[in-house]
Amino acid sequence: MSILAIDAGTTGVTALVVAEDARVVSRGYEEFPQHFPRPGWVEHEPEQIWQATLSACRQALQRSDDPPTAIGLTDQRETAVLWDKSSLAAPRRAIVWQDRRSAGICDELREAGHENRLRELTGLRFDPYFTATKLCWLASHDEKSWAGVTSGAVALGTVDSYLVARLTGGARHVTDASNASRTLLFDITKGEWSDELCELLGVPRAALPEVVPSYGVVGRTDPSAFLGLDLPIAGIAGDQQAALFGQACFEVGDSKCTYGTGSFVLVNTGPEIVRSEAGLLTTVAWMDPSGALTYAQEGAIFVTGAAIQWLRDGLGLLGSAGESEALAGTVPDSGGVVFVPALTGLGAPDWDPAARGTIVGITRGTTRAHLVRATLEAIAFEVRDVMETLPGTTTLRVDGGAAANGLLLQMQADQLAIAVERPEILETTGLGAAFLAGLGTGVWSSTGQLADTWRLDRRFEPTAGSDREEAYRRWRAAVGRAKGWADV
Repeated sequence: MSILAIDAGTTGVTALVVAEDARVVSRGYEEFPQHFPRPGWVEHEPEQIWQATLSACRQALQRSDDPPTAIGLTDQRETAVLWDKSSLAAPRRAIVWQDRRSAGICDELREAGHENRLRELTGLRFDPYFTATKLCWLASHDEKSWAGVTSGAVALGTVDSYLVARLTGGARHVTDASNASRTLLFDITKGEWSDELCELLGVPRAALPEVVPSYGVVGRTDPSAFLGLDLPIAGIAGDQQAALFGQACFEVGDSKCTYGTGSFVLVNTGPEIVRSEAGLLTTVAWMDPSGALTYAQEGAIFVTGAAIQWLRDGLGLLGSAGESEALAGTVPDSGGVVFVPALTGLGAPDWDPAARGTIVGITRGTTRAHLVRATLEAIAFEVRDVMETLPGTTTLRVDGGAAANGLLLQMQADQLAIAVERPEILETTGLGAAFLAGLGTGVWSSTGQLADTWRLDRRFEPTAGSDREEAYRRWRAAVGRAKGWADV
């Protein structure tokens, strides 16, 4: 038996065929375009996400001799998607989680005194990162599309909801609790949509998808819509929660960091809602079929891998992201250069949507190798910013594309002064989706059985005598200079 896992990320879709012994049998990948209509705006064309999904799945299936028995789905979170319920066509582009256009709406809601109540109900904060303020913006600025929502002709949701609609030929409009908990509309204490927040933010509750458990069958694919396949959809989770599951972080206190477009540190807090006063979010990790919730604390860093992509595509300093390790290794340090990659503002723990990317310390001697090394250092510093709020952590499991970069992980271990563990399978987001679907269809019987499949590739220990504090002091000084720049 095998599972087809669909990982619909921010820049592309990965499909994995995962065997019963948790091996990745085959994979497919397809990028889709990013659209930046104005500074601070980020959009996706939903149809391009769907076509990338079909292409990635087709590639993975063609490379495997083991037909899948179920589908698991994981996705970029918080992105707001609209689509016509009948035709499934999108009336407009999706507003991506990185988009900053609703910052003014967030300020107004905060100034009106609503944030404490919001944090009590959702574990989140007012920031343009989350879905609901994007929907507020649409209601005010795209009246035609929003009229479709209020009339019931147009569905709204996040990327998981949209892809389930496409996979099932429009038969199902659902989201799982982990994705729902990122919208600003989900009451994490009750495990359901909040009428109070729907009213505050002007989102019709009737337009929201049904909230379902993170594992268990929630629908079947329509063969005419999805590659001729009739398969149960049996696992859904937001990408970071799926990575936590794929890293087998099933016990309270287990933690992981995923290095993707952004980086996200999650710590399993079990059935307890743990609230942070240090800039971390409280979120749903997953919901089991009984409706019981497992929670997590999260440090969301918006731009890490995307900074490497920017060096490649925006500045032309790299031919590929994989070149960053070798090029950065040609210099012993960054030559005093510090890069704050606040290209879409700052997330945890600073939470400043007005921050902008900043490079300081450039001299005549600065080379592209120094800039690339400064970018890797920035990723390690950003993760340290989050981990500083989580005292007592002794080991961090890592995954995601940039976790293949050994220089980065050594920098990370040095900055955190704890061991960093890299598993054999770095695609733990897709693996987590497969685990959820397999758990939901009986391929695996328990999380204990899944935990036994985790295998260590390499453990990075902190370097004795590394000058971590002076470098970190310069980093924090540079962050201070990046803050509030959009308001200057």
